[in-house]
Amino acid sequence: MEEIFQQLASRLQRKNDSLTINEARTWVELLWEDFETTRAKAGHDYHGEEMTKRIVVQWIDNYGPRLHEFIATNPKYKHMLDKKGPLH
Repeated sequence: MEEIFQQLASRLQRKNDSLTINEARTWVELLWEDFETTRAKAGHDYHGEEMTKRIVVQWIDNYGPRLHEFIATNPKYKHMLDKKGPLH
């Protein structure tokens, strides 16, 4: 899992040079957990890390260049991205 998160964080940082690698890693973890939690709450079966990875890659490719703008409109998440390292 560590390797997947690192790969995704690197991908996100290449898409958005406004993010440090640690911020990118935090975003990856937030996106990953959000997808899995939302699917579980909706009662969907778990389809494994590969499916989650595909979705996170899609989000990174589609929204990655603008993710840093999210904090401006959603300050309640600012504390999660102010940390020096990943969430876990």
